[in-house]
Amino acid sequence: MKNKFIAALLLAAIMFLPGCSSLQSAYNLKNCTYSYKSISNLTLSEMNLSNGISALNAAKILALLNGSSSSIPLDFTLNLDVYNPNTSQAAFQALSYIVEIDDVEFTTGYLTQAFSVNAGDTKQLPITIGVDLAQLISKNSKSAIVNIAKNFVGVGDEKSKVTVQLKPTFNVGGSLIASPVYIPVHFSFGGK
Repeated sequence: MKNKFIAALLLAAIMFLPGCSSLQSAYNLKNCTYSYKSISNLTLSEMNLSNGISALNAAKILALLNGSSSSIPLDFTLNLDVYNPNTSQAAFQALSYIVEIDDVEFTTGYLTQAFSVNAGDTKQLPITIGVDLAQLISKNSKSAIVNIAKNFVGVGDEKSKVTVQLKPTFNVGGSLIASPVYIPVHFSFGGK
């Protein structure tokens, strides 16, 4: 119900403010299809794992995850495909996000890079993420975080369920306005 009200409000604003293409492109984002594309630029404790893991790296990773390190930095780029089925451009100026994996609030962040996708096109939206797994382990189930980490590096047994909540910010008449609702993206990865 709330989404329908917001959509109606945006549509009314678009109809009564001629030439306001930024409102139209904001409204168009709601109708886009968001899907998981890939994870790239993956590093764990400064080990580059983007091209897979070696036997040596596998041993180091297992030791890190099963040990008591005070810091286990995990950095990667989450790539989402954004398909715009609308007849005009969809765009935002900035974006806040929340990533939840297997019911664990994995990370939150904010992108300050503008993004747009033309009508009928698909464009990749890269979200650069950094998190300390040791801090997550201290606040959550160690086995849950270890399973998530194993799925990132390609050795997990059970799939991880991911929800990414996207909250775009738009430039409307020179003012930045944040969307009142998040756009959810759901997918799973890893496992056998």
